[in-house]
Amino acid sequence: MRKLLFLLVIILSTPGFAQNSALGKNYFERGDYEKALVIFKKLAQQNPNRTDFLTYLIKSHQQLENFEEAEKIIRERLIGRRQIPKFYIELGHNYALQEKDSLAKVYYEKAIKGVEDNPFNAYTIGKTFTDYSLLDEAVATYELAMKLDPERDYNSQLARIYGEQGDLGKMFEKYVELVEASPGYRATAQRNFSYYVTDNPINEANSILRKTLLKKLQQGPNILYNELLSWLFIQQKEFKKAFVQEKAIFKRSEEGLQGIVDLLRITIEEEYYEDAQEIVAFVIENAPTPDARLQGYQYLMNVKLKLAKPKDYSGIEKQYLALFEEFGKNSGTLTLQIDYNHFLAYENGRKDEAIANLKKLSRKRLTIFQEARVKMKLADILVFDEKFNEALIYYSQVQKKVKSNVLAQEARFKVARTSYFKGDFEWAQIQLDVLKKSVSQLIANDAMQLSLMIRDNSLEDSTQTALKKFARADLLSLQNKNNEAIIVLQDILTNHKGEKIEDEALLKMGDIYEISQRYFQAEASYSKLIEFYNDDILADDAHFRLAKLYEGPLARPDKAKELYEQIIFNFADSIYFVEARKRYRMLRGDEIN
Repeated sequence: MRKLLFLLVIILSTPGFAQNSALGKNYFERGDYEKALVIFKKLAQQNPNRTDFLTYLIKSHQQLENFEEAEKIIRERLIGRRQIPKFYIELGHNYALQEKDSLAKVYYEKAIKGVEDNPFNAYTIGKTFTDYSLLDEAVATYELAMKLDPERDYNSQLARIYGEQGDLGKMFEKYVELVEASPGYRATAQRNFSYYVTDNPINEANSILRKTLLKKLQQGPNILYNELLSWLFIQQKEFKKAFVQEKAIFKRSEEGLQGIVDLLRITIEEEYYEDAQEIVAFVIENAPTPDARLQGYQYLMNVKLKLAKPKDYSGIEKQYLALFEEFGKNSGTLTLQIDYNHFLAYENGRKDEAIANLKKLSRKRLTIFQEARVKMKLADILVFDEKFNEALIYYSQVQKKVKSNVLAQEARFKVARTSYFKGDFEWAQIQLDVLKKSVSQLIANDAMQLSLMIRDNSLEDSTQTALKKFARADLLSLQNKNNEAIIVLQDILTNHKGEKIEDEALLKMGDIYEISQRYFQAEASYSKLIEFYNDDILADDAHFRLAKLYEGPLARPDKAKELYEQIIFNFADSIYFVEARKRYRMLRGDEIN
């Protein structure tokens, strides 16, 4: 019965402790140290083994400059057999707050001696030193513990501290040692590297990491070093150098081509098509199976199309036909067939032929997902050909075919966008409102953006005249009729001056000028948006795009830096904030990202 009553007392009292502890921490964080002191004094008395309550009590005294009282409490914990070495640091810190640095140092050294007595104490001692930014002492603590007991591993703590100290060489060495000991730690190491490494090869951190890994390779071959070098070169967008490392990995491992295929995908995504050509040739040459070889050819054709001029199209068509001759027209070449019909419609001007091919393909024996992909491409081409009603039928079929898949949500978004192109803004809005909760963040963001644009530009213009013109310009841009799209956008800027849609028109015009490589006109459009709509929702888009323009084709890095700085200080909630800060620091020449 006594045991039961004791347990009930403990259970009932625990929530009270938790609430008092939270209240005390809240007072402390708000700077109300006298109230915090009262709470933590009581908690420390009731829980003599809880060092966290005692630490808050000491800190409260220190904030109130009750240094003698704080010292008295600390010294009480350093008497007797259960001495906790971290309290030597607390005592040293108490002296440091009174500018008695020589005395503080004495007690810091006593804390480190606690590691000699028992290396198990190193974690608590090292962490306490780190909390007080006593990094040299923390390093001494961890290094001593590892020397005394080689079984102890404080490399991750040391790596972080070396980074804070700016000793990047030692930091990278430690992280590499961690990955050597535990290959599963590689992703964590790379994440930590990314805090220092930029896309600039001459950045100090990049240079140090590269030298560290090359030195390791010279000391002894290890695929790990090739993998980390490949990762570094990818960050620097030096894909040919990454390819050299991936080839070395391929030759020495049994993992196959996956690393090289992953590199190929990244290279294509980053639009380094010349580099991609060399990589894809290797993939095709070393493909272990016909399916892998076919996949390589699919990448090759996509890359060739990105680099092609109209005069090259007849040659590309011959290559497609040669591939069908070799691999056949069957379910195995479905993706290649879809790509070929995309090429016929969008590049070769043969929309009717592509539509007929895809309709015929959709009637073949296919899996549900294969049929959905064929019909999605068919509907896309029908929109491109302005056959909106027929396109809507196929998009709806895709939605029904693969209800629980993200492909269905993509189809719903395209239903909304097609309705928008038609001028049926009300139906488009209904679809977009559903998609705002999409599991795909990309689709949800696109839906939100289009929804806001329709809603904002329908409020003050019940006829939606300007919005209809903008939707027309949007469609013309999709059809690669950029000059016609510009004419429509200029009409909006002339005849709907001062209306809400003007900022959308300026942003869209800048985008089309960029695609057309008419960079000075793009600069003028973005600059005008910033000048007249700097408080509007699209202002951060204009700042970021103009900054990228100055950083890239217009080669005015100082102007780019100014615009990135404006995003940092004036658009803290922008989706571009993190990237703008990174680009700004790189342009400013910071050594650490």
